[in-house]
Amino acid sequence: MYIGRFVIAGPGIGAYRVSSRSFPHRQIVQRDGALAVVPTPDAEPTDNPYVSYHCLRETDEAAVIGNGSHVDPIAEKVDLGYPARDALVNGLLVLDYEKDDYDTPRIGAVVGAESTIVGIVRRDALLVETVDQPTLVATYETDAPESIDINWSTANEAAQGALGLEYEHPVCAAGVTVGDEIKVEWVQAD
Repeated sequence: MYIGRFVIAGPGIGAYRVSSRSFPHRQIVQRDGALAVVPTPDAEPTDNPYVSYHCLRETDEAAVIGNGSHVDPIAEKVDLGYPARDALVNGLLVLDYEKDDYDTPRIGAVVGAESTIVGIVRRDALLVETVDQPTLVATYETDAPESIDINWSTANEAAQGALGLEYEHPVCAAGVTVGDEIKVEWVQAD
């Protein structure tokens, strides 16, 4: 099944995976203190504004993960002291779903050590939930938060685990743990 890009997040742990039929030649790199999804050197040139973006940013006490340019303003609001829920709602609502051929939803999470908020803005809805267990939300098919049974404890396990899930067209993934410190890892599909 193809569910597109997705976030899995719960208290203390999160993952983001790029799955793509249209733009598979992408990678995650560290850039400007964040993780960014960018084209690989052999990718065809594109002027699509949704191909490159920050997918993970650290704040003082949380990590923000998501599938687009909304990650930056959400992280900035969290750093300014906004409650995580308000920052996520604001970022998703202001930037709205992507105005592409598929009306691609924007997904995101603010992962804290004790509390995590996940959300999605679709053409027809804005859903934001506080979660106490790992929760999946994706751009297609699973476009409302739902719990998922995973057993990851490190950022590397989250990145590898997300990349290895049975959903179609894996490209790359990032994982994060939030506790006394924030740890991030990222991996590329073979």
